[in-house]
Amino acid sequence: MKVTADTNVLVRAFAGDDPRQTPIAQAELAAAELVVLPIPVLCEFVWVLTQSYRIEPSLVATRLRAMLTGANVLVDLPAAEAGLAMLDAGGDFADGVVAHQGRWLGADAFLTFDKKAARLLRSRGETVRLL
Repeated sequence: MKVTADTNVLVRAFAGDDPRQTPIAQAELAAAELVVLPIPVLCEFVWVLTQSYRIEPSLVATRLRAMLTGANVLVDLPAAEAGLAMLDAGGDFADGVVAHQGRWLGADAFLTFDKKAARLLRSRGETVRLL
């Protein structure tokens, strides 16, 4: 079966925090012919693990990279890699994704009030307007 994984399924599979749901999530993801990972799900996944579960961003990034290289996984890889680059730099995964997709869709600049995001995106060559 070809499936789209919701954030809660990925969190259960990764966190292993529910004795009933964890093995179900892991089995379903492993058995699927194709697992589609929409970018909003990845943004939520990273946020939940780093903010709610307080898992180190580097561990989340390592696990996410392993997940993205799965033989049965389909994802917008350039967007995910942009998010991972921001996460690796100490920023927010979602900011990297948003900047990437904005540029891909034709934007000239990333607008933000977030000084840290602006600094990190500029260091990656992005045009940023800090408001």
